[in-house]
Amino acid sequence: MIQVRQSLGPTGGSDFGSTGWFRTLAFSSYNSLDVTVRHTTGRLTLLGGYTYSKSMDNSSTATDQVHPYNPHLSRALSAFDITHNLVLSYSYELPFDKLFHPGRLTSGWVISGITRFATGLPITLSETDDNSLIGATSVGPGSTLDEPNYAPGKLYLNTDPRKNSRLTSTKVPYFDNALFSTETLGQFGNARRRFFHGPGTNNWDLALLKDIRIRESKTLQFRAELFNAFNHTQFNGPDGNINDVPDYNAGTGFGFVNSANDARVAQFALKVLF
Repeated sequence: MIQVRQSLGPTGGSDFGSTGWFRTLAFSSYNSLDVTVRHTTGRLTLLGGYTYSKSMDNSSTATDQVHPYNPHLSRALSAFDITHNLVLSYSYELPFDKLFHPGRLTSGWVISGITRFATGLPITLSETDDNSLIGATSVGPGSTLDEPNYAPGKLYLNTDPRKNSRLTSTKVPYFDNALFSTETLGQFGNARRRFFHGPGTNNWDLALLKDIRIRESKTLQFRAELFNAFNHTQFNGPDGNINDVPDYNAGTGFGFVNSANDARVAQFALKVLF
């Protein structure tokens, strides 16, 4: 937790700064339902895991400041909270040796992969203008304590940011930024630091393997691997800083998704197993 009071006016000029007080004070809770399925039959091996969970805390990282007057006001979704998380891993030996004459060229071909479908991480809301007048915007390792006001309404506007690439003029933010406003001077906003989620994950990693037996104790393995095999864009969370003025032509600022994870990556390798 960070408790800090900085000068709100030029009382000392450049010779005076701010002093922060750091204290470890945070609490969290995590609840989940976990299901695991394992199946092996013939040439197929399948492992599936599903988690339905919720994680709450008042500080997820060193950059999350805790409210100095009432830590419970900082209680929100954890930065790493994922409501639904489904992961499948699988391996299948291709039956080329059954379709054709068994031999070095037809035996040992295996396709394997890891597939993940998950809801997105929470969006962190912030306000960097120090309207609360407690002076916690410039001291400490990270986020400010100030958060905007929120008026309930239809929150999600564009859960598929790809649509913006097909628009010729005005872009649509991921969430309705008009539902948020800056704090009243001298007061805290009513929005929680994190209370809704960003874009989810739809990812396939695939590999094709071929084992070639050289000797009894030595095997040469060929690997062709695709990460994000179908080149499905994995978007990062939208901008949650209300002081980043939205640009609806460029599609940037508060409420807009501005970045994504890596596109498809392919690699080939040879391994010697002994």
